[in-house]
Amino acid sequence: MNASSQLPQDTRERLLRLQQLQNTLQTLTAQRQRLEAELSETERALKTLEEVPPEKKIYKSVGALLVEKEKEAVVKELIEKKELLDIRVKTMSSQEDKTQKRVLELQKNLQKELGIIGPSP
Repeated sequence: MNASSQLPQDTRERLLRLQQLQNTLQTLTAQRQRLEAELSETERALKTLEEVPPEKKIYKSVGALLVEKEKEAVVKELIEKKELLDIRVKTMSSQEDKTQKRVLELQKNLQKELGIIGPSP
């Protein structure tokens, strides 16, 4: 018989919930990092285009093709993409913070319940 089967059912359920929240937190963190990388790439592209004269040809990747586009149109698309990514990163960070607080709260409650002393704040 393992140690978890000796715990009360509600404690086992809270432990399972803690594991689920920790997994969710890892997923949120990975998604936020991916969005931040995409945002950084978009910002670099915009900065690079600032140095390109308006009359120069701009090529944009569309699937496996490179398509010629006007600089103004590409800049507009990138600005819109950047704004959307900014919002998504902020939203993801907020979800991540809330989940982190829930994880810490649940850990603290379980430590008290199980008589485990955690690290001091």
